[in-house]
Amino acid sequence: MDKKGRILWLTPDKPDNISVGRSRVAHHLREFGYELTVRGTTPSTLLASLRERGAYDAIVGTTRAGAIGGTLVSLAHQCPLVVDHIDPISQFLETHPAWLTRFVELAEDLAFTRSAATLFVYESERDRVEKYASETVKTALGVDYDRFATPSERILRAGRNLLPEDRQRPIIVYVGGLEPMYNVDAMLEAGSGLDPGSLIIAGTGSLEATVERTAELHDSVHYLGVIPHETVPGLLAACDVGLSLVDDPHTLKIMEYGAAGLPVVQLDGQARRRFGDCLTYTDGSPASVRAAMLSTANCDSEPLQSFVQQFDWRDIAQTYDRVLTGVH
Repeated sequence: MDKKGRILWLTPDKPDNISVGRSRVAHHLREFGYELTVRGTTPSTLLASLRERGAYDAIVGTTRAGAIGGTLVSLAHQCPLVVDHIDPISQFLETHPAWLTRFVELAEDLAFTRSAATLFVYESERDRVEKYASETVKTALGVDYDRFATPSERILRAGRNLLPEDRQRPIIVYVGGLEPMYNVDAMLEAGSGLDPGSLIIAGTGSLEATVERTAELHDSVHYLGVIPHETVPGLLAACDVGLSLVDDPHTLKIMEYGAAGLPVVQLDGQARRRFGDCLTYTDGSPASVRAAMLSTANCDSEPLQSFVQQFDWRDIAQTYDRVLTGVH
């Protein structure tokens, strides 16, 4: 297909402030010359997409809903499907019943089979993807490195203005989803006992009310709600430690923390193989998390910052560009 093709990209239906990776790849693809329409996948957007026959040269579908919906749309449009497989099926199983996980797994397998190419992030998914997809391409999650490493004075000021006046150093920050899989309860218990120190939380999810209540009861915990993603680099620059308590080596927040020059406390597990000594690891108990928060404030962040610099979103978008150029 022509490099300046018309692309429909169906993504998970998540707030842009929580799931930003697809929007960053899309931004760079538009810079490369694509006419790109990005939609969160819902019944209404799926129906709208099905009606637009002939409007697109290719469909990109991001797991989970986008890939499954993209399969239907690509069949209706009779155009190529590229699957953007960014989440392992094991992650879905953590928060959903086994019968539903099996159904979703089969639907994803069908999407791989139908695809002209499937890009995947997790090495643990390689065998599964290669079993069904005719062409597979390993990719990665990235970061807009310069936006986080060297934010403008305007962004720095906006980030500082988000912090409560009564915060104490060290300032530990968590930006992301507020779901059980992120060990939010352990995070809150650890933050509630900080003395000195402050835990700053930004994001949304099913545990939002719990976070709000904890922030009301404990002076060391502060909840900012959802903040504009363009302001996140300024917020991180005003803090001392980044926090990630999900057992996932590819979580975007580690990349953003690292680019911003923050040392990171990470749940011990799969991330150790990828990041090695660049992170401080904790077993996830509130006492261990709290101790890691306090001890990490003085750690050298340069090794992590150097590591993440190689995963700029523009470079990763070039992989998507090559795949889209090659499908036919």
